[in-house]
Amino acid sequence: MSEEDHAMSDTPNRILRLNTVLDRTGLSRSTLYRKMSAGAFPKNIKISERCAGWRETAVEDWLRNPIYYSVADHPE
Repeated sequence: MSEEDHAMSDTPNRILRLNTVLDRTGLSRSTLYRKMSAGAFPKNIKISERCAGWRETAVEDWLRNPIYYSVADHPE
């Protein structure tokens, strides 16, 4: 494993907030939630009582293949 690969594996799986996810994906808020309901976008996780976010790795998985992404193929 190269030094760069090792550094990347030490990076924690950050939690992204809604605006960051919308910026990275180019989706509208309603489209994002519609895709989530259909199982075509990663589910968000609750951070606190009134706050949720998405795991960065889950969003990156979706970005690699948005057309064929299925939550069933990416167990949490």
